[in-house]
Amino acid sequence: MNKNPYEVLGVARDASDADIKKAYHKLVMKYHPDKNPGDKSAEEKFKEVNNAFDILKDPQKRAAYDRFGDAAFAGGNGASAGAGNPFGAGFGGFAGGAGMDDILREAMRGFGFDGFGGFGGAGAADNRRGRDLLDNVTISLRDAYFGTTHTVKFSSNVQCDKCNGNGTDDGKPAPVCSRCGGSGVVHSRQGFFAVETPCPECNGLGRKISKKCSKCDGTGAVHKQRTLDVKIPAGVADGARLRLAGQGEAGQNGGAPGDFYIDVRVAPDDKFERVGDDLIYRADVPFVTLALGGEIEVPTIDDKTLSVKVAAGTQIGARLRVRGKGMPNPRRASSFGDMYIEIHMTVPTKLSEKQKKALEEFAGASKSSKKSWF
Repeated sequence: MNKNPYEVLGVARDASDADIKKAYHKLVMKYHPDKNPGDKSAEEKFKEVNNAFDILKDPQKRAAYDRFGDAAFAGGNGASAGAGNPFGAGFGGFAGGAGMDDILREAMRGFGFDGFGGFGGAGAADNRRGRDLLDNVTISLRDAYFGTTHTVKFSSNVQCDKCNGNGTDDGKPAPVCSRCGGSGVVHSRQGFFAVETPCPECNGLGRKISKKCSKCDGTGAVHKQRTLDVKIPAGVADGARLRLAGQGEAGQNGGAPGDFYIDVRVAPDDKFERVGDDLIYRADVPFVTLALGGEIEVPTIDDKTLSVKVAAGTQIGARLRVRGKGMPNPRRASSFGDMYIEIHMTVPTKLSEKQKKALEEFAGASKSSKKSWF
């Protein structure tokens, strides 16, 4: 019977992914075979820890275990799927007879390594991929409403037009390296570890260039000034990151180009406050209009003016809702947020004698009534 993965890692059933990963890394380092040479019990514990993590790191496997317990993985050891097992033998994790090399490889992936020598599983093609580029732009709330175009001028590596990015003198793809078979890496063993290093024959490119391109010196890329017109969609949110696939730096020797990213900041507006797709406008309304009711004119983000009715007795701080006058939603076509008019009142600092007399009469009438306005 498989051991409870939560108990093996020492975490609660509602543990977060970060807590599970932290516990896993701690136990892997504790029971690693290199730290416990010849200790069979430590080796078994190491396998248990990896089995438990294999289940809990995968949302589907974790959900299956939470619902069915060990029955969810009844076929993991080569047995036929048990009754009620929705996944059969396909969710066996390491229980299906995986060797120590497989377990060590999975453990090292958890620390950011792959292949015991490289980072992130980078093969020849990944090593040749161009760098991603990043630019920042600050736009007004009005531009965020309508959408706009941001022009970026910068310099970066682009594909060499003389060799079509292949780095060869004749412009054709170089032959595959015979030593690494095009992978760009060679392997050797050191104890438990299978060490992966760049191929010395092709310098990790996976292809052997005999005669380099004279323009790019065999890299497949040259430096050049560039201009990009980036369309910023209507309704873009503050802090949004836009991705332009393939517009980053050119890859090396035919590798894929990187991507170009734009981080968008929306500057605060002096009239409107944005909350999601909604807008808030703070309107100063005369006391008489609040007391007796009436209409007020308010601006909108699209440079228009709107007449809004104010009911008699409207209180300061109240919000009047105008549907569809907020920001466009970039994820839903023709969908707009609302505009809220927040009621404020400015007390006049200078009054005419006639105004003073009228207010004094109003104050006197209010005192004689059961419910005073003051």
